[in-house]
Amino acid sequence: MTLPTRADQTRPLWTEPGPLTGYTVAVTAQRRGGELAALLERRGARVVVAPTLRIVPLPDDHALRAATIELLRDPPQVTVVTTGIGFQGWMEAADGWGLGARLRDVLGHGRILSRGPQALGAIRAAGLSEDWWAPSGEGRDIVERLRAEGVAGRRVAVQLHGDPSEDYLAAVRGEGAVAIPVPVYRWTVPTDLAPVQRLVDAICARRVDAVTFTSAPAVNALLRIAGDQADDMLSALRDGGVLAAAVGPVTAAPLERLEVPVARPDRSRLGSLVRTVAALLPRRARRVRLASGHRLELRGHLVLVDGTRFPLPPAPMAILRALCAAKGRVLSRTDLLLHLPRGADGHAVEMAVTRLRDGLGLRTCVRTVIKRGYRLDLG
Repeated sequence: MTLPTRADQTRPLWTEPGPLTGYTVAVTAQRRGGELAALLERRGARVVVAPTLRIVPLPDDHALRAATIELLRDPPQVTVVTTGIGFQGWMEAADGWGLGARLRDVLGHGRILSRGPQALGAIRAAGLSEDWWAPSGEGRDIVERLRAEGVAGRRVAVQLHGDPSEDYLAAVRGEGAVAIPVPVYRWTVPTDLAPVQRLVDAICARRVDAVTFTSAPAVNALLRIAGDQADDMLSALRDGGVLAAAVGPVTAAPLERLEVPVARPDRSRLGSLVRTVAALLPRRARRVRLASGHRLELRGHLVLVDGTRFPLPPAPMAILRALCAAKGRVLSRTDLLLHLPRGADGHAVEMAVTRLRDGLGLRTCVRTVIKRGYRLDLG
């Protein structure tokens, strides 16, 4: 099954290849997903967009309005702001309900703690002042601050960032405080699950080179949607067949708990995430020199032959990767069959080799060894 992408698979041959040229990168975000996809495409990536979550519109969110009214009736002594976009959305929704001024007044009379600079900016933009903020942007620093201050017997409002997060709530309650969850921009499953299910298939088959995540709930949603395929998907992420990249430590945590290595930038920014992916994927490129003198560079779905781009379908590319890994050794049809989709036969191997030769325009790049198999004709 072919994954739909945001751009054609080929680009003009006269342009300089970008660092991600030839690689397929998946975007699982809905909010700012288009921005992330555009940043990746500028570096040459073929992008697959498959949001794993759908944001519930704030003005229609009855749970958020109910939490807001509860805080107005019984104000909190402490408010924890976890995300800038979430706090901004909460204020905008409250304004729409005619409750904004009262809410700002109530929060301003208590202490406000901020998780990171983005949340801090949203607090100040709302005309409020923070009492403390965590420069690290990590939730555990907020929890330690609450413990150091002592919140026993106090009401603590916790602005959640997506689906309900028990980490903050459990920590607050564990200190003897009353935790009031504020479910800002709640997420639910997409209306159409087909794109995500296609992405799960592609990860399992290693037809994408990297998957990007910008929130922990998006990670958890992908695992839930994967269902019976979750183990196969995690295997592809664990063995390096597919690179998992997260915008920050909070986002990476669900995967790291499942022993998946996760690439993440030093700064939790989309641009930094893209630069990290653009730095790591090219290191996976395989480079070989043929006996004919041609130089091949394998990048995801693309082969550079002396710098000229040749996109290949999955089967010929899988055969080429296997032959490159063999370093000139002969691989039998049975050996090569292991690299093709289940149900393929010896004829499928022959067809893939033919398409490989034709696709690169190099008839002698793969040698047929009579009664034994095939080998790459290396220099």
